[in-house]
Amino acid sequence: MNTQPSTKLGIYINYPGHCEKAFQFYEQHLGGKIHMIVPHQLPPPNFPKEWKNPILHAIIEIGGTNVRGADIPHAEPMRSAYLTLVLETAEEAEHIYSLLSSEGEVFMKMEKTPFANRFAMLRDKFGTSWMLLNEN
Repeated sequence: MNTQPSTKLGIYINYPGHCEKAFQFYEQHLGGKIHMIVPHQLPPPNFPKEWKNPILHAIIEIGGTNVRGADIPHAEPMRSAYLTLVLETAEEAEHIYSLLSSEGEVFMKMEKTPFANRFAMLRDKFGTSWMLLNEN
């Protein structure tokens, strides 16, 4: 009997020309591991000319979850969906909050809540929405 499910749920994020830069930032600051970055060989004609190497497909693993992404013209920041980072310590949560909120948009500042020692909601400078959670 097969005990492993054959279906897996994934995350795919479209970026307006800065997928590689976002994934490199997440690799450096969130302990992510980039597994693949494939640029377009020939960008489609509808892509902005100023995009030097738009990404066709990329994969980064963050916290054991694969996140995929690409550069797409007219991509908009994430709305009503969040990547959630569960962090071990309050100090780590505060540090990641500082990094991700820089040049971003804070929806709920980092604070103690009835369900978490530290919790915050924000959209980073790349347009990715995050929930940060330290439960202890």
